[in-house]
Amino acid sequence: MAPRIDHIDSWIFDLDNTLYHPSARLFDLIDERMGAFIMRLLGCDAEEARRVQKHYFHDHGTTMAGLMRHHGVDPEDFLRYVHNIALDRLTPDARLRAGLERLPGRRLIFTNADADYAARVLEARGIADLFDGICDIRITAYTPKPEAAAYDSMVGHLGIDPERSLFVEDMARNLTPAKALGMTTVWLDNGSESGHRGHLPDHVDFHVNDIGDWLDSLPQPWGIS
Repeated sequence: MAPRIDHIDSWIFDLDNTLYHPSARLFDLIDERMGAFIMRLLGCDAEEARRVQKHYFHDHGTTMAGLMRHHGVDPEDFLRYVHNIALDRLTPDARLRAGLERLPGRRLIFTNADADYAARVLEARGIADLFDGICDIRITAYTPKPEAAAYDSMVGHLGIDPERSLFVEDMARNLTPAKALGMTTVWLDNGSESGHRGHLPDHVDFHVNDIGDWLDSLPQPWGIS
């Protein structure tokens, strides 16, 4: 049987590769700028920069966290540089918007990006007005998911009750701390790079492949589980 969802009053969504599909390849642009940042910082070639970038991403949750820890990088310099990209690969999605509008309660964002960039993405997708709050990397004091401290910051900042909250995320490893807090978890297994990394089936309540399909499948009217 599917887990109950009629008690949910806070619907929390990751941003990148969750509220748009990875096929938009927005991260290709961000990856390119991360590589350029690392090449300039370390005086290395593109191959070494990519090795460092992915190593830090896997070991520290974000490339930025690794650069801060090992090289003393100013996080604001990094965020400003890597998110200075065009968003014309993103378009409004009427089906996504309709699905989000049907959700009862608050709609929220929990992202390892910064709120300025998140607002631009939401605007490009035509859903910015639907969200009631954002917990970004600044709110978590630059501590990224899946660090437990980031989730504690999110709970406090957004004012949620974890046991009445649901979290949608494309990175399976980021669901484990949410599940530990009592949240209902949704793994959006949509082909994100390393999205399967750290996948623990017991920590996933809903395993879905398409966010639009999942939103359309939720029971109506609310209160029926």
